[in-house]
Amino acid sequence: MEKEWLFGKTLPELAQVAASLGMPRFAAGQLARWLYLRGADSFDRMTDLSLRHRAALAEKYDVGVIPFAGVQCSTDGTKKYLFPTLQGRFVESAYIPDGERATLCVSSQSGCRMGCRFCMTARQGFAHNLSAGEILNQIRSIPERDRLTNVVYMGMGEPLDNLAEVLRSLEILTSDWGYGWSPTRITLSTVGVIPAMREFLLRTKVHLAVSLHDPFPEERLGIMPVQNRYPIEEVIAELKRHDFAHQRRISFEYIVFRGLNDTPAHAAALSRLLAGLKCRINLIRFHAIPDAPMQGADEPTMIRFRDSLSRKGIVTTIRASRGEDIQAACGLLSTREREKAEAAREAASARKR
Repeated sequence: MEKEWLFGKTLPELAQVAASLGMPRFAAGQLARWLYLRGADSFDRMTDLSLRHRAALAEKYDVGVIPFAGVQCSTDGTKKYLFPTLQGRFVESAYIPDGERATLCVSSQSGCRMGCRFCMTARQGFAHNLSAGEILNQIRSIPERDRLTNVVYMGMGEPLDNLAEVLRSLEILTSDWGYGWSPTRITLSTVGVIPAMREFLLRTKVHLAVSLHDPFPEERLGIMPVQNRYPIEEVIAELKRHDFAHQRRISFEYIVFRGLNDTPAHAAALSRLLAGLKCRINLIRFHAIPDAPMQGADEPTMIRFRDSLSRKGIVTTIRASRGEDIQAACGLLSTREREKAEAAREAASARKR
């Protein structure tokens, strides 16, 4: 039976662990420092704990760390890391260097239940949620961890469909006893799961990015089934109820598809939808996935669409496309790895027959 991870536990949870093993009250802070500040990968390294307490910890717990299982490197410096999960699946993280800025996109689920038509992860279906430790392990276990300036919860899965573990990971990432990151270095991306989004906004100061992709409800429903449960108009209305006077940034992600959502009418509808909300729009080039019916808009169309929104008073940028030579869109690498594993199992089964 696999042991429970300590990595990924909050300070109160570490205090419960310490108390259950008869350790002094201050041991929780010692454990947090070893796990999150010093990066200890074994209990033997926790030298300010007694030998007896280290042995008791090792008997019941693992420190908790999973090395990456593979990496793809792009000519532009982008890297895609493949991590195995505790349930035998795979998730991906994308490391994106850009001058003095270095961003890591982390996964929060294996697979996804949101069903977006343009997303490779959605084709996998939902497998399981990642624990806070598995989410943070993606940061801890890459060679570039000390260079990171930003983290984005924009990898595989819908973060707000795994709210409890995502909030736990954010608490560790931003607390003084954890990694001590400023919330302004972190962005969470969501399709707009309203109840969880409301709790996220109340409990954190992390930036929020909403996947919008089409301002017309019927068209959005055609590419994003979540529109049926959480209409984008209601998502926007919820955001307008919150006070964003502090440093939190609200942005909207908009993949521009050729002939689908790239017309002047779409730009005008976006402007009406977002009126009164201080925000920005990030236009994204579509990373094609196998057998997808959609195609990305060309560069002149992207520029015209950006300029149209800018004239309407909305700060709009075109996100630079990165890692195209390694198919950096989420879900491609893990899908390929899963297909390889399934083929190997089928071959082994055939040999037995």
